[in-house]
Amino acid sequence: MRYLLLIYTEESSEMPPQDELDKVMGEYWAYEKAVGEAGVKQAGEALAPSASATSLRVKEDGERVVTDGPFAETREVLGGFYLVDVPDLDAAIDWAAKCPGAKYGTMEIRPIMEFDPPPGN
Repeated sequence: MRYLLLIYTEESSEMPPQDELDKVMGEYWAYEKAVGEAGVKQAGEALAPSASATSLRVKEDGERVVTDGPFAETREVLGGFYLVDVPDLDAAIDWAAKCPGAKYGTMEIRPIMEFDPPPGN
C-alpha cells in the first residue's frame, strides 16, 4: 500500500548555523539511503519556502483566483514529502518515525487512494 509521508516544519527566514544545517542534512541523507535500500521509496522531495507558493481557487463561474503564498497562516508549513510503498499503516508509521522531520516537526501519514481505471481503458 502506498502512503504519502508529509513533513511539516516551522519555517524561518533565517538560515541556521552551518554546523546545525550540516547535522540535519546528514540525518536526511541517512534517511534517504535507508528508504532507498529498503526499496520502499517511490518519490521524495524537499519543497521551496512557502513564500514561493502560489494558491489557486476556481469559483463556481470558472473564474480563477490566484494568490501568492500559502492559503493559510499556520506555524508549521509543508516542507517536503516521501511517497513510500509498504505493507500497511504500521510500516508507514515506522518509516515516518525514522524521518528527521518527525524530530523537528510533524509527520502526516496519508494513504494514497487507488481507483479502478475508467471504463473502456
